[in-house]
Amino acid sequence: MQKPRKFEGKTLVVATHNKGKMRELREYLAPLGIELKSADDYNLPEPEETETTYIGNAVLKAKAAAEACGQICLADDSGLSVDALNGDPGIYSARWAQDADGNRDFLKAMALIHQKLAGQDNRKAKFVCAIALCWPDGHVETVEGYAHGQVIWPPRGPEGFGYDPMFLPDGQQKTFGEMNGDEKGAISHRRNAIEKILDKCFR
Repeated sequence: MQKPRKFEGKTLVVATHNKGKMRELREYLAPLGIELKSADDYNLPEPEETETTYIGNAVLKAKAAAEACGQICLADDSGLSVDALNGDPGIYSARWAQDADGNRDFLKAMALIHQKLAGQDNRKAKFVCAIALCWPDGHVETVEGYAHGQVIWPPRGPEGFGYDPMFLPDGQQKTFGEMNGDEKGAISHRRNAIEKILDKCFR
């Protein structure tokens, strides 16, 4: 079995325009002393997410960014998978929140989940985060992280982003939307995935 390729460099490009994701990643990666650049810094377009898995979409985005800017690029694909909805919204989590103008309204998306769960007792759900690290030569390393819990209604808390206010992690009294950055960061799906990619490629 081939050994994972190790990251060697001082700059890492994160293929996202999401400021919330960039903020979280900067906190997680700060101890490594690596300069993080975003897709905005290179004016990278967002490729259409045409894959059918979290890993597939993360790889697609990381490869497109690495080819466009010639740097090592990290991309993630994340979403909320609800057991009773057969894993939906899943890889379509962001699309569930889009309106006709392309704007994202996650309160509407959370209400849609609540509506679809009417009459269901099973509220189990998990946040999933797939991370792909891609080199300009096309080499890719991937990992997947999780946060298990349940969805609640009504949503609680102004923190975080996306579906955070309706996700109550296992063993917690606060939703992701009620947690500060440190509290969420200690147990989030993105933290779980980041720790895995750090162990695999950075440490």
